[in-house]
Amino acid sequence: MRIDAHQHFWHYHPKKHEWIEDNMSVIRKDFLPSDLLPILQENNFDGCIAVQADQNEIETKFLIDLASKNNFIKGVVGWVDLKADNIQERLNYFKQFDIIKGFRHVLQNEVPEFMLETKFLNGINALQEHNYTYDILIFPQQLNAAIKLVKKNPNQKFVIDHIAKPYIKHGLIAHWKRDIELIAKLENVHCKISGMVTEADYENWQASDFIPYLDTVVNAFGTKRIMYGSDWPVCLVAATYKEMLHVVEDYFNSFSETEQEDLFGKNTQNFYQLK
Repeated sequence: MRIDAHQHFWHYHPKKHEWIEDNMSVIRKDFLPSDLLPILQENNFDGCIAVQADQNEIETKFLIDLASKNNFIKGVVGWVDLKADNIQERLNYFKQFDIIKGFRHVLQNEVPEFMLETKFLNGINALQEHNYTYDILIFPQQLNAAIKLVKKNPNQKFVIDHIAKPYIKHGLIAHWKRDIELIAKLENVHCKISGMVTEADYENWQASDFIPYLDTVVNAFGTKRIMYGSDWPVCLVAATYKEMLHVVEDYFNSFSETEQEDLFGKNTQNFYQLK
């Protein structure tokens, strides 16, 4: 089963989606399952993981509702206030929805120390108790704090979104590479090969721009702890769904059939415990 491990849905609202800047105006509109399904079918994917894009439980319930009506949505990564005093109560509430596989907070908008605060760590510990995954969305300068976060939670399942958003447009790699190699030593951390085109030059990127970054991730994590995600519709600011996919497919073309099956589905199934 081929699974797109990372994509989003939304009803566009200028205030709620103010992070969509003028140079990203192509995604200033609604994106719903009816828009994605034919794209998945055209590219031979059987399903996807829907990931939160807004920071409230309304967003989580929105994704649960979409999944209840569209069986190609195989899992949901929602949002819950991990720093809340009643975090156990909220996670118990979400346990009734089997489609919820994990949670995410947009850490890229926080200072690095945020993820090491006592209340946040308490929330991560609660996720572990409930067997939920956690998606780490960060910039390269936050990797050091993420390493500390993971070390404090050695039994929690983590996955880094978008290979930690290296500055591909500017060709910066050294510090990111060092920290990716360090965090990959922690075996409870996985990595999504996703979102790369939006860290490159939107208009002038070439497939070769991504090779040093892909080399780093594959060498660090191996082929059992990586998964492919389109980051649709955000990817559309720099590439079509097919163009994004081809960058990764072409890179892995020389890998074994088993390794490609792991990347494009099996690893995602195992990480998110998809049925």
